[in-house]
Amino acid sequence: MVYLEGLNRCFAGKEHTVEFLSHSESETEALGRRLADRLSPGAVIACRGGLGMGKTAFVRGLAQGLGYPGRVTSPTFTIVNEYEGGRLPLFHFDMYRLGGAGELFDIGWDDYLDRGGVCAVEWSELVAGALPPETLTVSLSRCPEDDCLRAITLEGVDTL
Repeated sequence: MVYLEGLNRCFAGKEHTVEFLSHSESETEALGRRLADRLSPGAVIACRGGLGMGKTAFVRGLAQGLGYPGRVTSPTFTIVNEYEGGRLPLFHFDMYRLGGAGELFDIGWDDYLDRGGVCAVEWSELVAGALPPETLTVSLSRCPEDDCLRAITLEGVDTL
């Protein structure tokens, strides 16, 4: 087993896919920080997973990795939170309350994509048609063997 900042790398899967096992919220954040180091302007991260799976913790790690020093919270009711002051701005979306991709465009999705930051989209499966083809996908789920563990799959990367 390979260790990465406290994360157990479960196994490397398909091409451009890596999987990790997180034992805690802090390990999930650490994985987000690691990914942030590899992101460039215009990156889009699609976060998938049910309630309480760690999507916001992962995005909090992204923000930390991009150099944002402040508090990061879920934008469930505001739809988008903007975090600036780091290496790249982070635009954190929560699509849980939206009815589909059309509503995402209504709030200026194209403008966010053009601003040269990183867009992290929670509940991205609800707006899949609006996401660019080069979107990185982060899927978080409970491990069947232990409800406290999270399986985290990153699609669109070769390694971290």
